[in-house]
Amino acid sequence: MRKLALSDDILLQVEKPARYIGNEVNSIIKDPDSCDIRYAICFPDVYEIGMSHLGIQILYEQFNRRPDVWCERVYSPWPDLSSIMKKEGISLFALESQDPLGEFDFIGMTLQYEMCYTNILQIIDLAKLPLFSRDRKDDMPIIMAGGPCTYNPEPIADFFDIIYIGEGETSYDSLFDLYKTMRASDDYSRRKFLREASKIPGMYVPSLYEATYNADGTLKDFSAIYSDVPAKVERQVVEDLNETAYPMKPVVPHVQAIQDRVTLEIMRGCIRGCRFCQAGMIYRPKRERSLDTLKKYAYEMLKNSGHEEISLSSLSSSDYSKLPELLDFLIEHCNDEKINISLPSLRIDNFSLDVMKKVQDVRKSSITFAPEAGSQRMRDVINKGLTHEDIINGSKEAFLGGWTKIKLYFMLGLPGEEEEDIRAIPELGDEIAMLYYDTIPKEERSGRCQVTMSTSFFVPKPFTPFQWAGMFPKEEYLRRARIVNDHMKEQLNKKSLRYQWHQADVTVLEGILARGDRKLSAVIKRAYELGCIFDAWGEYFDLDKWEQAFSDCGIDGDFYIMRTRDKAELFPWDFIDCKVSKAFLLREWERASKGVVTPNCSMSCSGCGCRPLSTGICMTH
Repeated sequence: MRKLALSDDILLQVEKPARYIGNEVNSIIKDPDSCDIRYAICFPDVYEIGMSHLGIQILYEQFNRRPDVWCERVYSPWPDLSSIMKKEGISLFALESQDPLGEFDFIGMTLQYEMCYTNILQIIDLAKLPLFSRDRKDDMPIIMAGGPCTYNPEPIADFFDIIYIGEGETSYDSLFDLYKTMRASDDYSRRKFLREASKIPGMYVPSLYEATYNADGTLKDFSAIYSDVPAKVERQVVEDLNETAYPMKPVVPHVQAIQDRVTLEIMRGCIRGCRFCQAGMIYRPKRERSLDTLKKYAYEMLKNSGHEEISLSSLSSSDYSKLPELLDFLIEHCNDEKINISLPSLRIDNFSLDVMKKVQDVRKSSITFAPEAGSQRMRDVINKGLTHEDIINGSKEAFLGGWTKIKLYFMLGLPGEEEEDIRAIPELGDEIAMLYYDTIPKEERSGRCQVTMSTSFFVPKPFTPFQWAGMFPKEEYLRRARIVNDHMKEQLNKKSLRYQWHQADVTVLEGILARGDRKLSAVIKRAYELGCIFDAWGEYFDLDKWEQAFSDCGIDGDFYIMRTRDKAELFPWDFIDCKVSKAFLLREWERASKGVVTPNCSMSCSGCGCRPLSTGICMTH
């Protein structure tokens, strides 16, 4: 009988014990004695969120296709169990085998959000391993990281042995083969393995690089300490998405996941070139999966999982060239099986609205648009590629199509934002509400329309044209939110308007962690020591503890965000060759200051640097 790592007594003390018992449908069990490599793939957040993450599902499938590798899953224990494990001295374990993480060869984490950084330390600590890479011994697991946060890995670099830059399908086989070969030799050491691993494309080994600083605290130099270690780490890009692993038998969670459905990734990358969007830059160029491949994936995943919903995943689903044909297939198949179709990331146009009417119950659902800025001037600054006419026409068509609820997403604190741009947010909301009453006759209305405006506060992320921009103190963000809120109350249709905004203090910390350097590892460690975990969860975020951590370490967090950076400044992430050139990003930064729009990739090539990859949209120009 399978033995659990946690006793019944402990499981009865914690919320949702099913998070920790494993043995889900489609989970993969192997004989550990027949595998040369054991890999624990971790998501540093709670089970329900981690189980919704497609990247982990892809790597789980890919790694386990190798007969010599057993990949198992790990998620952050919720604070109730975390405290019990510390008190009782229980090691963190993998779900499939229930074995302690210290027995694995690799521990790999995917980092999606900077506010999970203290959870990185929670996982390492509960695994009873040293927090810093430099303190680990030869018989301890190699700890790795990947994901979008690794495009500035420096704040968390000291915690990891290897950080993978790029799409995970490309270089792991080479890493595993190297590890097997070196482990089979008589003189394996962690130090020797890491030095050889650094030569595999995409593998960044932080311990093999050093930073020096100018007197003002800015970075002076960042370089490899050995001549055979690459000076630049190149982002790895999948050329053909049809040839990669995909989870045809996704693991079905015991506890309802945040996204409890089949996820069908139809393409990667984006053609739009929004200047605030990191994902739109670091996943370039746009590459599509073929229609036949997607039909096969959809059929197999739905059959093997029993899910009642399928979601099309991409940065801009409207830009998938075979979307009408794919939807015709899904509608025919899903209607018979009573399966819902979810279509996030659609643009505001008649085609998208026609598509949504086919797959949504209009009476029950809301429709979401993302203008990002209230004024046309700001939409041009951020290169949104969306006109006022597009928004109004799209909203009118939505009302004519039967929707009465519209959600609008905006950002506050964008570079060059003025008060009139802020006021334009509720004015646009009011104009859309007025459109409903002007368009739909009174006798045909099903009550009052509702326009919900949500604002997040802008964070200038690495590898975007806005990486040179500064941020604001939390008080200034809140002042701007109050302008929106107060001005909303002055609008004619204020009863039809709703407004909500993001936490400003979380945004400021996110910015520091996104744009910082290696000095921040001490702050993150101190914050964890003070009790910070699950910082992305409002009930657990504690700004006072983070401020104490900065103070205890003698580091001014404002240095990383409260200034516009000089064009010549060396960024902590400049050692990464993202394939999108710094010259292109700087050119876009300058065009933003003039409000000049850059055409999207389907219209003309803007010379971002991805053409030498010779794949995807780059092959059409």
